[in-house]
Amino acid sequence: MVERTLPPAGLIALAAALCLFQSIRAGAEDPVNSAPGLVSGVHADICSVGQYPGEAPFLRENAAAMSTMMAGMNVRPTGDVDADFAAMMIPHHQGAIDMAVAELRHGKNEQLRRIAQEIIVDQQQEIVAMRVALGQKPPPSAPAPTQVPAGASSNGSEPASTFSPPEPMSMSPSTKTR
Repeated sequence: MVERTLPPAGLIALAAALCLFQSIRAGAEDPVNSAPGLVSGVHADICSVGQYPGEAPFLRENAAAMSTMMAGMNVRPTGDVDADFAAMMIPHHQGAIDMAVAELRHGKNEQLRRIAQEIIVDQQQEIVAMRVALGQKPPPSAPAPTQVPAGASSNGSEPASTFSPPEPMSMSPSTKTR
């Protein structure tokens, strides 16, 4: 028997699709925004702190990451397909980074934690590559969101992954240098 699993993002998409399906079956006029449990396009039932109180910090961080990502991807077209593509993909990639950081802060499965680390590195590199492709300067080097900043002492009781990630990079037409 072949075991098949969905990656964390796939599970979230599946939950959102089920919620949307329920709204359509219920005859909602605007099924995307009136689906039960949706808050600004993010499935709030996933963040049910009452049902899974131990998971509440992760669920809150994940919902915030998704909400920020969805808002960031909602860009006004500029007439430049390449700039518009990057303007939508950069927040998408930053959302993946933010969700991966939440996994590192709260997850226990070592295989998923390694995948989350890979997501962070890969998505950061792709954000830089998109900016460079548009002729923008790459952002200054910064420690990975899971590294202990230089000079900080770690007493061993908290993993290095409790540090906050750097601020998300923004993409606006005014920063485009073409």
